[in-house]
Amino acid sequence: MMNQKHTNQLLYLSRADVEAVGLTMAEIIEAVESAFEEKGHGRVEMPPKPGVHPGEGDNFIHAMPAYIPALRSAGVKWVSGFPENYRRGLPYITGLLILNDVETGLPISVMDCIWITAMRTAAATAVGARYLARSDSSVLGVLGCGVQGRTNAEALNVLFPLTRVMAYDVDRDAARAYAEELGERFDLDVTVVDTPKEAVSGCDLVVTAGPILKKPHRTIRAGWLDEGAFASLVDFDSYWHPDAMKEADKFCTDDTPQLRHYQEVGYFQDIPPLYADLGELAIGQKPGRETPVERTMTANLGLAMDDMATAPLLYEKAVEKGVGTWLPL
Repeated sequence: MMNQKHTNQLLYLSRADVEAVGLTMAEIIEAVESAFEEKGHGRVEMPPKPGVHPGEGDNFIHAMPAYIPALRSAGVKWVSGFPENYRRGLPYITGLLILNDVETGLPISVMDCIWITAMRTAAATAVGARYLARSDSSVLGVLGCGVQGRTNAEALNVLFPLTRVMAYDVDRDAARAYAEELGERFDLDVTVVDTPKEAVSGCDLVVTAGPILKKPHRTIRAGWLDEGAFASLVDFDSYWHPDAMKEADKFCTDDTPQLRHYQEVGYFQDIPPLYADLGELAIGQKPGRETPVERTMTANLGLAMDDMATAPLLYEKAVEKGVGTWLPL
């Protein structure tokens, strides 16, 4: 991976640089899916993420290391989530990713991770949906019309014949802006709905993308999610009442050890038994959707592996296109 000309340098990619590289959602989905296949075969090194929690409430800063030998990718993401940042006009999720050369261990790139986190999280939703959703799914419900609400719709639109999006947000202006932007970008019929239930019932795919909370607000109730629907819990179980989750025929996650780790620190206190993780589904170790009427869910935690599947692609394209700033080590 290392460019010999730059042995004693690293490539710094700002947020604008990362976006300018032009990596597509389809490319990221493919990379993330290949990482899940490697994980399914036990060929990924990825310890549960340690973190610190400055201030009050649900603030976190996590270190997320991973090594994927097949992709010749190793590194760490240092990422924060501060739910009250919107009051300061700042993003909820911020951070930096360090990519290392797998032969020498030298850092070869430092890159902003706002865009990467947004895109790879959505790509993991799409990978889960590939195995757990009906292939003809066309109506998407989105609860939480922020960054993840946008990228998850983009990712699902790559794999499914979407025609309609039902958008709900506690901030109606945010939902309106979302509807306008998505309708234009993807030629979709996006409807702003008045109640959370309207973004769940009648939908083939449901994404909850609010802030991650240790104490869920449990808005989504039993009986709302239709038979045959798939839900991606991007905000952990924050949006879901335990009775609603227990209606799932298959409740999955992206990584079982990390979910157990989160339970130990106070999250996911009342969820159904786990059916599988996405690595097991990706290699066919366990079947995904088996009937048209199953309700399926995945609670994806966001894995360092997803970042390390995406980062080498960004680095290589940036070098190729002359994007970024070389800095001395």
